[in-house]
Parts: sequence; C-alpha cells; structure tokens
Amino acid sequence: MSTKDTLAKIAKTEALKCFHGFDMQIESNIDLIIYDFPNWSLEKADRNWCAAFVYYCCKKAGYDIPRRPNECCSCNLAGCGAWEEWALADDRIDYIAGTDDSYTPEIGVVVLFDKVFNSSEHDHIGIVIENKPDSIVVAEGNIDNISGIIERKKDSHIRAYIRIPDNFSYNENEHTLQSTNSNLSSS
Repeated sequence: MSTKDTLAKIAKTEALKCFHGFDMQIESNIDLIIYDFPNWSLEKADRNWCAAFVYYCCKKAGYDIPRRPNECCSCNLAGCGAWEEWALADDRIDYIAGTDDSYTPEIGVVVLFDKVFNSSEHDHIGIVIENKPDSIVVAEGNIDNISGIIERKKDSHIRAYIRIPDNFSYNENEHTLQSTNSNLSSS
C-alpha cells in the first residue's frame, strides 16, 4: 500500500473520531493533534487546528516531515500558509494549482483551500479521501471546531493540491544541499 493510500485511510479514521475544540460543552480533545507543536495550548489551538490535523495524519501515515521546514516557512506546519510555502520551496513535493483542470485529485493528497470559513487565502486544509467528477471528499480537522468528512465542490475555493511523494523523508541537510546546488547551477 502506498503512503498516500495509508494517509487517506488514516485521515478518514482519525476524522471520524470526532476530535473537537471547546464547543461541545466538554473539554477539548485535540491534545493528540497539537502534541507536536509544544508552544500551542488547547486554548490557542481552539478553532485553528486544521493544519495540525493534516500534520498529525501525515506523521501517523509514516511521512517523515518536519514541524517547521527550515529553508522556507514563516511559521510551522500547524499553519495552512506554511504548507504552501513548504510545497513551493521543496522541489520533491508537487504543488498543483487548484485552477489546473488537467489534474485529477488523488486520494492521499493534501488540499489547500481559500475563503472557506473567512475571506482569507489558505484558510483551511484537509486530505483527499475520494475523488468524484465535480467534487472531492475530504477528511478535515476543525470543521467548525470538529473533525469530520465533508464533500467539497471542485471550485475556486480549492487553492492547491500538495502531493508528498510516497515514503517521503525530510532530510534538512540533503534538501539544503539540493537547493544550494540548484542556486549555483542557475548562477
């Protein structure tokens, strides 16, 4: 089974566990989701944990990814914008614009959204678990502060798809060396 298939399966299972913030009149249970982000408390993460959910699922699926890629990100991967920065900076990761009609979304790819919950760019993120002709089924954290599975139209809200290669292992030194060599050869 590919890592992307494993990711889709794990994301679906985890989304259905009903992780939630403080909205259910009971204590938040997203501590597992935000565990890898030690500067975050349950209160700080409340209503802001969709990207941390994606990170949690990726790690659980076996992807060796950093909390904060050193070469590119203005914040850690608990933020949607950092996923985009990382995908654009690391040439091993495919970044497919949501406007690319030739791309067929695969299960196990990360999908980045614009203006789903507010008027901001890259305000939400999830993991594709099924592709349909006019929509995708996505496992998400923080759908109104609760995890779940949701079907979303293939429309202008899809900013990009981020495809992490199977068995991806982040090696900071290797990537820095690749980036340095690329910069030297383009000089």
